[in-house]
Amino acid sequence: MLKRFFLALAITAGLLTQALGAGSISLSLSQQFDSLGRPLNGGKIYFIQAGTTSTPQNAYQDSALTLPWPNPLTLDTAGRVPQLFFADGNIKVRITNSAGVSQLVADNILVVGASSGGGGGGTVDATTVLATGDLKVKYGTGALSGFVRANGRTIGSATSGASERANADCQSLFEYLWGADANLSVSTGRGVSAAADWAANKTITLPDWRGRALAGLDDMGNSAAGRLTASYFGTSAIALGAAGGAESKTLLTANLPAYTPSGSIVSTVGGLSNFQRNNGDVLVNNTGSFFVPQSNAGAATVTSTFTGTAQGGTSTPVAIASPMMLATIYVKL
Repeated sequence: MLKRFFLALAITAGLLTQALGAGSISLSLSQQFDSLGRPLNGGKIYFIQAGTTSTPQNAYQDSALTLPWPNPLTLDTAGRVPQLFFADGNIKVRITNSAGVSQLVADNILVVGASSGGGGGGTVDATTVLATGDLKVKYGTGALSGFVRANGRTIGSATSGASERANADCQSLFEYLWGADANLSVSTGRGVSAAADWAANKTITLPDWRGRALAGLDDMGNSAAGRLTASYFGTSAIALGAAGGAESKTLLTANLPAYTPSGSIVSTVGGLSNFQRNNGDVLVNNTGSFFVPQSNAGAATVTSTFTGTAQGGTSTPVAIASPMMLATIYVKL
Protein backbone atom coordinates (compact mmCIF):
# COMPACT_ATOMS: atom_id res chain seq x y z
CA MET A 1 0.00 0.00 0.00
CA LEU A 2 2.73 2.46 0.95
CA LYS A 3 4.68 1.59 -2.16
CA ARG A 4 1.67 2.40 -4.33
CA PHE A 5 1.07 5.62 -2.40
CA PHE A 6 4.62 6.92 -2.85
CA LEU A 7 4.55 5.85 -6.48
CA ALA A 8 1.48 8.03 -7.02
CA LEU A 9 3.15 10.96 -5.27
CA ALA A 10 6.22 10.60 -7.44
CA ILE A 11 4.16 10.59 -10.63
CA THR A 12 2.09 13.55 -9.48
CA ALA A 13 5.18 15.56 -8.59
CA GLY A 14 6.82 14.65 -11.89
CA LEU A 15 9.70 12.84 -10.18
CA LEU A 16 9.41 9.80 -12.44
CA THR A 17 9.93 9.91 -16.15
CA GLN A 18 6.88 8.97 -18.23
CA ALA A 19 6.46 8.56 -21.93
CA LEU A 20 4.88 11.85 -22.94
CA GLY A 21 2.76 12.29 -26.02
CA ALA A 22 3.05 15.38 -28.18
CA GLY A 23 1.91 18.40 -26.19
CA SER A 24 1.37 16.43 -22.98
CA ILE A 25 2.14 16.74 -19.25
CA SER A 26 3.32 14.25 -16.63
CA LEU A 27 -0.19 13.57 -15.31
CA SER A 28 -1.23 11.99 -18.60
CA LEU A 29 -1.90 8.22 -18.26
CA SER A 30 -1.18 8.29 -14.50
CA GLN A 31 -3.24 6.91 -11.60
CA GLN A 32 -4.25 9.25 -8.78
CA PHE A 33 -4.71 8.37 -5.08
CA ASP A 34 -6.03 10.15 -2.02
CA SER A 35 -3.94 10.84 1.12
CA LEU A 36 -4.65 7.31 2.39
CA GLY A 37 -3.40 5.68 -0.78
CA ARG A 38 -6.84 4.82 -2.12
CA PRO A 39 -7.61 5.29 -5.82
CA LEU A 40 -9.20 8.70 -6.41
CA ASN A 41 -12.52 7.23 -7.58
CA GLY A 42 -14.64 9.98 -9.15
CA GLY A 43 -12.00 12.62 -8.60
CA LYS A 44 -11.90 15.61 -10.91
CA ILE A 45 -9.09 17.35 -12.78
CA TYR A 46 -9.57 21.04 -13.60
CA PHE A 47 -7.48 22.41 -16.46
CA ILE A 48 -6.76 26.12 -15.89
CA GLN A 49 -4.80 28.79 -17.68
CA ALA A 50 -1.39 29.22 -16.05
CA GLY A 51 -1.16 32.13 -13.64
CA THR A 52 -4.93 32.47 -13.19
CA THR A 53 -7.27 31.35 -10.43
CA SER A 54 -9.89 29.49 -12.43
CA THR A 55 -9.88 30.56 -16.10
CA PRO A 56 -10.45 27.31 -18.03
CA GLN A 57 -7.89 25.94 -20.49
CA ASN A 58 -8.77 23.15 -22.89
CA ALA A 59 -7.31 19.66 -22.66
CA TYR A 60 -7.68 17.46 -25.73
CA GLN A 61 -8.01 13.77 -26.52
CA ASP A 62 -5.87 14.00 -29.66
CA SER A 63 -2.58 15.61 -30.63
CA ALA A 64 -4.32 17.62 -33.35
CA LEU A 65 -6.23 19.43 -30.59
CA THR A 66 -9.65 18.88 -32.14
CA LEU A 67 -11.45 16.74 -29.51
CA PRO A 68 -11.66 18.55 -26.15
CA TRP A 69 -12.03 16.70 -22.88
CA PRO A 70 -14.72 17.89 -20.43
CA ASN A 71 -13.41 20.47 -17.97
CA PRO A 72 -13.31 19.31 -15.23
CA LEU A 73 -12.48 15.78 -16.27
CA THR A 74 -13.84 13.00 -14.01
CA LEU A 75 -11.47 10.14 -13.18
CA ASP A 76 -12.63 6.54 -13.46
CA THR A 77 -13.17 4.18 -10.51
CA ALA A 78 -9.44 3.41 -10.40
CA GLY A 79 -8.50 7.10 -10.42
CA ARG A 80 -6.86 6.84 -13.82
CA VAL A 81 -6.08 9.89 -15.94
CA PRO A 82 -6.62 9.43 -19.69
CA GLN A 83 -4.18 10.60 -22.32
CA LEU A 84 -4.00 14.40 -22.38
CA PHE A 85 -2.85 16.85 -25.02
CA PHE A 86 -2.43 20.62 -24.73
CA ALA A 87 -1.36 23.63 -26.74
CA ASP A 88 2.26 24.70 -26.37
CA GLY A 89 3.14 26.64 -23.25
CA ASN A 90 2.25 26.17 -19.61
CA ILE A 91 -0.88 25.08 -17.80
CA LYS A 92 -2.30 24.92 -14.27
CA VAL A 93 -3.99 21.81 -12.89
CA ARG A 94 -6.22 21.34 -9.85
CA ILE A 95 -7.21 17.84 -8.69
CA THR A 96 -10.07 17.25 -6.23
CA ASN A 97 -11.72 14.17 -4.81
CA SER A 98 -15.33 13.31 -5.61
CA ALA A 99 -16.50 15.59 -2.79
CA GLY A 100 -14.65 18.58 -4.26
CA VAL A 101 -11.85 18.62 -1.68
CA SER A 102 -8.61 19.80 -3.28
CA GLN A 103 -5.87 17.15 -3.49
CA LEU A 104 -3.31 18.93 -5.67
CA VAL A 105 -2.82 22.36 -7.25
CA ALA A 106 0.12 22.78 -9.62
CA ASP A 107 0.73 25.93 -11.69
CA ASN A 108 2.99 26.66 -14.66
CA ILE A 109 3.33 23.00 -15.67
CA LEU A 110 5.32 22.92 -18.91
CA VAL A 111 3.61 21.26 -21.85
CA VAL A 112 6.25 18.94 -23.29
CA GLY A 113 6.47 18.25 -27.03
CA ALA A 114 5.01 19.99 -30.05
CA SER A 115 1.27 20.25 -29.58
CA SER A 116 0.60 19.48 -33.24
CA GLY A 117 2.48 16.20 -32.96
CA GLY A 118 5.01 17.19 -35.64
CA GLY A 119 8.20 19.15 -35.83
CA GLY A 120 8.47 22.91 -35.97
CA GLY A 121 5.93 25.30 -34.54
CA GLY A 122 2.75 24.05 -32.91
CA THR A 123 -0.85 25.07 -33.28
CA VAL A 124 -2.47 27.75 -31.12
CA ASP A 125 -5.18 26.70 -28.68
CA ALA A 126 -8.29 28.85 -29.12
CA THR A 127 -8.62 29.22 -25.35
CA THR A 128 -5.40 31.21 -25.25
CA VAL A 129 -7.13 33.75 -27.48
CA LEU A 130 -10.76 33.34 -26.44
CA ALA A 131 -11.79 32.16 -22.98
CA THR A 132 -15.08 30.56 -21.94
CA GLY A 133 -17.89 33.11 -22.25
CA ASP A 134 -16.10 35.30 -24.80
CA LEU A 135 -18.06 36.39 -27.88
CA LYS A 136 -17.08 35.78 -31.49
CA VAL A 137 -18.74 37.22 -34.62
CA LYS A 138 -18.57 35.08 -37.76
CA TYR A 139 -19.91 35.74 -41.23
CA GLY A 140 -21.94 32.53 -41.35
CA THR A 141 -25.02 30.91 -39.85
CA GLY A 142 -24.24 27.33 -38.87
CA ALA A 143 -22.81 25.60 -35.81
CA LEU A 144 -19.15 26.33 -35.02
CA SER A 145 -16.78 23.92 -33.28
CA GLY A 146 -15.89 25.11 -29.78
CA PHE A 147 -18.74 27.64 -29.71
CA VAL A 148 -22.51 27.88 -29.43
CA ARG A 149 -24.76 30.54 -30.94
CA ALA A 150 -26.10 33.27 -28.66
CA ASN A 151 -29.65 32.59 -29.74
CA GLY A 152 -31.66 32.17 -26.54
CA ARG A 153 -31.74 28.36 -26.80
CA THR A 154 -30.24 26.08 -24.13
CA ILE A 155 -27.07 24.11 -23.40
CA GLY A 156 -26.47 21.24 -21.02
CA SER A 157 -25.02 17.76 -20.60
CA ALA A 158 -25.38 14.97 -23.14
CA THR A 159 -28.57 13.74 -21.41
CA SER A 160 -30.02 17.17 -20.62
CA GLY A 161 -32.11 17.55 -23.77
CA ALA A 162 -30.65 21.03 -24.39
CA SER A 163 -31.87 22.63 -27.61
CA GLU A 164 -28.68 24.34 -28.87
CA ARG A 165 -26.05 21.86 -27.66
CA ALA A 166 -26.27 18.87 -25.34
CA ASN A 167 -22.70 17.70 -24.80
CA ALA A 168 -20.11 17.26 -22.05
CA ASP A 169 -18.02 20.09 -23.55
CA CYS A 170 -20.71 22.59 -22.49
CA GLN A 171 -19.90 22.27 -18.78
CA SER A 172 -17.45 25.16 -18.55
CA LEU A 173 -19.82 27.57 -20.30
CA PHE A 174 -22.78 26.25 -18.30
CA GLU A 175 -21.01 26.98 -15.03
CA TYR A 176 -19.67 30.32 -16.27
CA LEU A 177 -23.09 31.60 -17.39
CA TRP A 178 -24.70 30.28 -14.21
CA GLY A 179 -22.43 32.49 -12.14
CA ALA A 180 -22.19 35.48 -14.49
CA ASP A 181 -25.90 36.20 -15.01
CA ALA A 182 -28.49 35.19 -12.42
CA ASN A 183 -31.27 36.16 -14.84
CA LEU A 184 -30.46 33.34 -17.26
CA SER A 185 -33.09 30.66 -16.78
CA VAL A 186 -32.14 27.20 -15.50
CA SER A 187 -34.56 24.37 -16.17
CA THR A 188 -36.65 23.44 -13.08
CA GLY A 189 -34.97 26.32 -11.20
CA ARG A 190 -31.51 27.03 -9.86
CA GLY A 191 -30.03 24.67 -7.32
CA VAL A 192 -27.31 25.22 -4.72
CA SER A 193 -24.51 25.58 -7.27
CA ALA A 194 -23.66 25.48 -10.95
CA ALA A 195 -21.85 22.18 -10.50
CA ALA A 196 -24.89 20.66 -8.81
CA ASP A 197 -27.23 21.81 -11.57
CA TRP A 198 -24.87 20.45 -14.21
CA ALA A 199 -24.68 17.11 -12.41
CA ALA A 200 -28.50 17.10 -12.28
CA ASN A 201 -28.55 17.38 -16.09
CA LYS A 202 -30.33 20.72 -16.08
CA THR A 203 -30.14 23.19 -18.96
CA ILE A 204 -29.35 26.90 -18.95
CA THR A 205 -30.61 29.49 -21.43
CA LEU A 206 -28.03 31.20 -23.60
CA PRO A 207 -27.92 35.00 -23.97
CA ASP A 208 -30.24 36.02 -26.80
CA TRP A 209 -28.62 38.32 -29.39
CA ARG A 210 -31.11 37.59 -32.17
CA GLY A 211 -31.75 40.86 -34.00
CA ARG A 212 -29.86 42.88 -31.40
CA ALA A 213 -26.77 45.06 -31.70
CA LEU A 214 -23.99 44.91 -29.10
CA ALA A 215 -23.47 47.79 -26.64
CA GLY A 216 -21.35 48.28 -23.55
CA LEU A 217 -22.81 48.47 -20.06
CA ASP A 218 -23.29 52.13 -19.15
CA ASP A 219 -20.98 51.79 -16.12
CA MET A 220 -18.55 48.86 -16.72
CA GLY A 221 -16.90 49.26 -13.33
CA ASN A 222 -17.04 53.05 -13.46
CA SER A 223 -19.86 55.44 -12.63
CA ALA A 224 -22.71 55.39 -15.15
CA ALA A 225 -21.95 57.51 -18.21
CA GLY A 226 -25.62 58.31 -18.83
CA ARG A 227 -25.34 57.51 -22.55
CA LEU A 228 -27.94 54.79 -22.07
CA THR A 229 -30.67 55.36 -19.50
CA ALA A 230 -33.82 53.50 -18.50
CA SER A 231 -35.91 56.43 -19.75
CA TYR A 232 -35.01 55.76 -23.38
CA PHE A 233 -33.32 52.35 -23.36
CA GLY A 234 -36.41 50.96 -21.65
CA THR A 235 -34.65 49.09 -18.83
CA SER A 236 -31.58 49.34 -16.62
CA ALA A 237 -28.47 50.01 -18.69
CA ILE A 238 -26.09 48.78 -15.96
CA ALA A 239 -27.42 45.20 -15.73
CA LEU A 240 -25.50 42.48 -17.59
CA GLY A 241 -27.62 40.99 -20.35
CA ALA A 242 -30.30 43.70 -20.22
CA ALA A 243 -32.06 44.15 -23.57
CA GLY A 244 -33.74 47.39 -24.59
CA GLY A 245 -34.40 49.75 -27.45
CA ALA A 246 -36.80 49.21 -30.35
CA GLU A 247 -36.85 49.01 -34.13
CA SER A 248 -39.50 51.72 -34.50
CA LYS A 249 -41.37 54.41 -32.57
CA THR A 250 -44.89 55.79 -32.91
CA LEU A 251 -44.95 59.55 -32.36
CA LEU A 252 -47.32 60.90 -29.73
CA THR A 253 -48.58 64.45 -29.21
CA ALA A 254 -45.95 64.80 -26.50
CA ASN A 255 -43.25 64.16 -29.15
CA LEU A 256 -44.29 67.24 -31.15
CA PRO A 257 -42.69 70.63 -30.52
CA ALA A 258 -44.72 73.07 -28.42
CA TYR A 259 -46.58 75.72 -30.44
CA THR A 260 -49.63 78.07 -30.16
CA PRO A 261 -51.72 78.49 -33.32
CA SER A 262 -53.01 82.00 -34.09
CA GLY A 263 -55.31 83.65 -36.67
CA SER A 264 -58.59 85.53 -37.15
CA ILE A 265 -62.09 84.84 -38.45
CA VAL A 266 -64.07 87.56 -40.30
CA SER A 267 -67.87 87.06 -40.12
CA THR A 268 -70.62 88.97 -41.92
CA VAL A 269 -74.04 88.98 -40.21
CA GLY A 270 -76.64 88.41 -42.92
CA GLY A 271 -79.63 90.78 -43.21
CA LEU A 272 -78.29 93.73 -41.19
CA SER A 273 -78.26 95.84 -44.31
CA ASN A 274 -82.08 95.95 -44.13
CA PHE A 275 -81.98 97.62 -40.72
CA GLN A 276 -81.51 101.25 -39.74
CA ARG A 277 -80.52 102.67 -36.40
CA ASN A 278 -83.31 104.83 -34.85
CA ASN A 279 -82.23 107.17 -32.08
CA GLY A 280 -79.62 104.66 -30.95
CA ASP A 281 -82.28 102.65 -29.13
CA VAL A 282 -84.09 100.43 -31.60
CA LEU A 283 -83.46 99.01 -35.03
CA VAL A 284 -86.29 99.52 -37.54
CA ASN A 285 -86.48 97.60 -40.79
CA ASN A 286 -87.93 98.88 -44.00
CA THR A 287 -91.34 97.45 -43.21
CA GLY A 288 -91.62 99.34 -39.95
CA SER A 289 -91.04 96.39 -37.63
CA PHE A 290 -88.50 96.85 -34.90
CA PHE A 291 -86.66 95.02 -32.13
CA VAL A 292 -84.66 96.06 -29.11
CA PRO A 293 -80.94 95.04 -29.14
CA GLN A 294 -79.75 92.96 -26.16
CA SER A 295 -76.58 95.01 -25.75
CA ASN A 296 -75.63 98.64 -26.10
CA ALA A 297 -77.38 100.47 -28.90
CA GLY A 298 -75.82 99.79 -32.26
CA ALA A 299 -73.81 96.70 -31.10
CA ALA A 300 -74.32 93.02 -32.00
CA THR A 301 -72.48 89.81 -30.86
CA VAL A 302 -71.91 86.99 -33.37
CA THR A 303 -70.56 83.50 -32.55
CA SER A 304 -69.13 81.51 -35.48
CA THR A 305 -68.16 77.83 -35.70
CA PHE A 306 -66.40 75.90 -38.43
CA THR A 307 -65.20 72.38 -39.22
CA GLY A 308 -61.66 72.17 -40.53
CA THR A 309 -60.09 69.67 -42.94
CA ALA A 310 -58.27 66.69 -41.35
CA GLN A 311 -54.49 67.09 -41.49
CA GLY A 312 -51.53 64.77 -40.85
CA GLY A 313 -51.07 61.04 -41.46
CA THR A 314 -52.06 57.71 -39.90
CA SER A 315 -49.66 57.44 -36.92
CA THR A 316 -47.43 55.00 -38.79
CA PRO A 317 -44.39 54.11 -36.61
CA VAL A 318 -41.12 55.82 -37.53
CA ALA A 319 -38.13 53.54 -38.27
CA ILE A 320 -35.30 54.27 -35.83
CA ALA A 321 -32.98 51.31 -36.48
CA SER A 322 -29.45 52.45 -37.30
CA PRO A 323 -27.68 51.15 -40.44
CA MET A 324 -26.30 47.68 -39.72
CA MET A 325 -25.17 44.45 -41.37
CA LEU A 326 -26.02 41.03 -39.97
CA ALA A 327 -23.80 38.11 -38.93
CA THR A 328 -23.91 35.39 -36.24
CA ILE A 329 -22.75 35.92 -32.65
CA TYR A 330 -21.18 32.91 -30.92
CA VAL A 331 -20.19 32.22 -27.30
CA LYS A 332 -17.00 30.27 -26.50
CA LEU A 333 -17.53 26.95 -24.74
